[in-house]
Amino acid sequence: MSGFTTVECPRDAMQGWEHFIPTEKKIAYLNQLLKVGFDVLDFGSFVSSKAIPQLADTHEVVRKLDMSNTQTKLLAIIANTRGAQDAVQYDEISYLGFPFSISETFQLRNTNKTILESLKQVEEIQQLCIAHNKKLVIYISMGFGNPYGDAYSTEIAIHWFKKLNEMGIEIIAMSDTVGVAKPDTIEYIYKHLVPEFPGVAIGAHFHSTPDAWEEKLDAAYKNGCRRYDSSIKGIGGCPMAEDDLVGNIATENVLQWAMKNNIDLNLNRDEFAKSMIMANEVFI
Repeated sequence: MSGFTTVECPRDAMQGWEHFIPTEKKIAYLNQLLKVGFDVLDFGSFVSSKAIPQLADTHEVVRKLDMSNTQTKLLAIIANTRGAQDAVQYDEISYLGFPFSISETFQLRNTNKTILESLKQVEEIQQLCIAHNKKLVIYISMGFGNPYGDAYSTEIAIHWFKKLNEMGIEIIAMSDTVGVAKPDTIEYIYKHLVPEFPGVAIGAHFHSTPDAWEEKLDAAYKNGCRRYDSSIKGIGGCPMAEDDLVGNIATENVLQWAMKNNIDLNLNRDEFAKSMIMANEVFI
């Protein structure tokens, strides 16, 4: 697979969906995605049902996922230590994902914690992961800028990356939460991080308008990024963006881009085609 890691994010797609997706329909869709061969499936979250009512059924969903014939690993998003305590109880889950914003405003909005309070959460969650044989994935949200006027520079982003790595985090994804990343900023960040941290799986969770996704993938890939999050049909994105065009990068676009660049993703194309059809029935 040329070291390329595919992370499919139906959780990101579902969480902001206006109408509640029936639990059985979620389970069927996720089980279909498990047949495609993605490396990681960001399937659900253990957060307050008041905050994300769409995913209040994650406990029920995870119990009905068929892990018997798949190489795909499950990732669950958590927003605090309590959510992590719930997630680590499931043997089926390999990764816990925590959104660590370098924008104070967004961190307060997203997790009701300051940046410093969130660092304490990261430390506690990391210890839980170690104790339960899980891996913690940190998403550095607002990693390429923010709409709030909070201080940002590439040096600030790199500083927080290094700080988190010092805490033992080995998987860190830079997140373009509101779709503002420009190719030169992406190039600078990955060019500086990838050579310096060969032992860290450095990812990209890009949100994008439909006309900018390819230049973002190109800039990251040419500078060493090999782990990418995406969502079928590009559904999802950050509600804070207040821009309907800013969603996830569409997985079908990633597949086309990979073929164009002779990157073998080692995915089952027939099962992916079935997943695309099923997505039309889930997101209606």
